[in-house]
Amino acid sequence: MENESYGIQVNGNSVHQVNGSLYQAKMRIRKPKWNIKASEMSRRTFNPIRAIVDSMNVEPNPSKNMIALSIGDPTIFGNLPTDDNVLQAMKEAIDSKKFNGYAPAIGYQKSRETVSNFYSCPEAPLDAKDVILTSGCSQAIELAIAVLCNPGQNILVPRPGFSLYKTLAVSMGIDVKLYNLLPEKSWEIDLKHLESLIDDKTGCIIVNNPSNPCGSVFSKSHLQKIIAVASRNCIPILADEIYAEMVFSGCKYTSVASLSTDVPILSCGGLAKRWLVPGWRMGWILIHDRKNVFGNEIREGLVRLSQRILGPCTIVQGALEAIINKTPQEFYDNTISFLKSNSDICYSALSTVAGLRPIKPSGAMYLMVGINMEHFPEFESDVDFTEKLIAEQSVFCLPATCFEYPNFFRIVVTVPEDMMLEACARIKEFCEQHYHLHTDSILQDIECDK
Repeated sequence: MENESYGIQVNGNSVHQVNGSLYQAKMRIRKPKWNIKASEMSRRTFNPIRAIVDSMNVEPNPSKNMIALSIGDPTIFGNLPTDDNVLQAMKEAIDSKKFNGYAPAIGYQKSRETVSNFYSCPEAPLDAKDVILTSGCSQAIELAIAVLCNPGQNILVPRPGFSLYKTLAVSMGIDVKLYNLLPEKSWEIDLKHLESLIDDKTGCIIVNNPSNPCGSVFSKSHLQKIIAVASRNCIPILADEIYAEMVFSGCKYTSVASLSTDVPILSCGGLAKRWLVPGWRMGWILIHDRKNVFGNEIREGLVRLSQRILGPCTIVQGALEAIINKTPQEFYDNTISFLKSNSDICYSALSTVAGLRPIKPSGAMYLMVGINMEHFPEFESDVDFTEKLIAEQSVFCLPATCFEYPNFFRIVVTVPEDMMLEACARIKEFCEQHYHLHTDSILQDIECDK
């Protein structure tokens, strides 16, 4: 049997005699091999915060308790719980047993009506048909980018800005152009720079107000100038307004949509920050279609994209009406009061530290601090600076390289007040130990004395 030959027909006519063992050996050589590779989309997906933080191979000072001022999750320390009415609404939704099944991909009609009623105003009216419920604000941003842009197009993103915009866009094959925010103008947009980046492939402008990571809040007049740029160039706006109304006393929040007469806007928001429940994953897109520019095209596109998954959590949807309508204003006011107090503490403490330049925030839950690197010559970058801060003082701040803005770091102001005071004291001690008066500064002082 080892030498048995087989007749093999070739092209349907000729026959060749092949030794059986040789034929079987060749067939074994031709056997398919495993060749599983990650998709192009997964290869393109890159989160700079995770990449930078995960590469920071540093141990905190074991003699000091770790103070993490790095994570934008207001629930971590337990000092900012959500309102009891919010919890009660969830309990009632569960006990009703009405929300254990699938909901429409874009959300229950009643839940969408609740959101539209809450955000509708005479300048920017909304109906339920203008609301798409999503799994958190992150998915809202993802769907908005996906419906407005094709691979090969570009979006305009703030610098410094929330890293997720770039992560999502690049994974879809969409280019990112970074427009500058101006720290000397409380992080207003450099409008000339913004407009210079627009070309025939620009799909949308992302406007984040109030801002992560800056804690800034745009004035009405500045928003009108942004809208004017979009109008001149016929570019829609994607408004990330997850921190809507989270502004400090003396400052007023204005939604982009309420000021637009011709620029169509997709506004993204959710429960995460204002109601202090980021883990509940409830977000939404508000469709503001000025002059019917979006038409059915964008609306139908958003519906189709939302059908890729089966929508956000039905239990939260069931509780949404009570959450939004029964949460007392006092709850919001107390949250904002706490955040402002902590921001003031941090800003005041770090304003006196040589070599640092905090930028006073007006809302959200963040504060950006500039590092005058020439006075800290032993550190190569803001990443190096923050690594050493962890190693020596056990204080963790995010280097602003994570937000495409080197030589700054971001502080999250949601920690308990005593922890904020301690963190600021440690940062001050750290800077005093490493600060060096730059030669140019000495010469300038000498010149001034003359």
